[in-house]
Amino acid sequence: MTDESGPSLAEAVRDATAVLAAAGVPSPRVDAELLADHLLGVGLGRLRALLLGDAPAPEGYNELVAERARRIPLQHITGVAHFRYLELAVGPGVFIPRPETESVVQLVIDRLQGMARPRVVDLGTGSGAIAGSVAHEVPGAEVYAVEFSEFAHAWAAKNLLPLGVNLVRGDLRDALGEHNGTFDVVVSNPPYIPAQAIPKEPEVALHDPPEALYGGGADGMELPTAAAASAARLLVPGGYFVMEHAEVQAGWIAAMLNRSGLWTEVGTHLDLNGKERATSAVLAARADARQSGQAKK
Repeated sequence: MTDESGPSLAEAVRDATAVLAAAGVPSPRVDAELLADHLLGVGLGRLRALLLGDAPAPEGYNELVAERARRIPLQHITGVAHFRYLELAVGPGVFIPRPETESVVQLVIDRLQGMARPRVVDLGTGSGAIAGSVAHEVPGAEVYAVEFSEFAHAWAAKNLLPLGVNLVRGDLRDALGEHNGTFDVVVSNPPYIPAQAIPKEPEVALHDPPEALYGGGADGMELPTAAAASAARLLVPGGYFVMEHAEVQAGWIAAMLNRSGLWTEVGTHLDLNGKERATSAVLAARADARQSGQAKK
């Protein structure tokens, strides 16, 4: 490969990996390959085959690598987040879905097995990752999704409307009052980070919207508590609630659900990294109007 023709793809990816590693990017080689594939559109299998030859580097590659080295999220550069079987449109203003949340979706899908036309609602849907996955993987389900942020709602609309999800702009504290007591499953990945616990990763701290991160209050538990109250309001008796949270919050959330007297079968679930990532419970009795009031506090 001559200097006039520019670097080969293999050389460019090797150099990009070094640049990204020096910038502290957690997965420099994978990101370097994904950026190359974003421009070439050949798939990672074909890309890795091309790396064995003398294929030229794609035009504009170094510019994308420089953006990633500034710790701009990979998904903001490519415009796509991969989640279970979906490719979700994402960008500034919406929380980028995490692989850990895929295990929360699996809990919902497992619960829905054998149910005829179940009704499911995702409170605080963000990009629509959870609601979209349920709609895609459980075709008979009637799925609703609630999102408060104007920007996140716009991204969710791109991802969810083609999947037939009923997307609602609203606050998880009081949304869907006309559907109280009608859902078989309520799932939520609400904001839950405590006010002073600023994330260390620049991709999160600088690019994920704050309203999708911080749960309210010193302990970050205002919105998770509200999500639980709304779940009690929205579920049928015997309905299933599952909520994602930080591993350090598992005990607090389980105690909160048990203390309310509304829930049975309270249990904590591990993610693929063995961390206490979600808590589920079954509604023992219909929540009264006071629970709706508590959700608004």
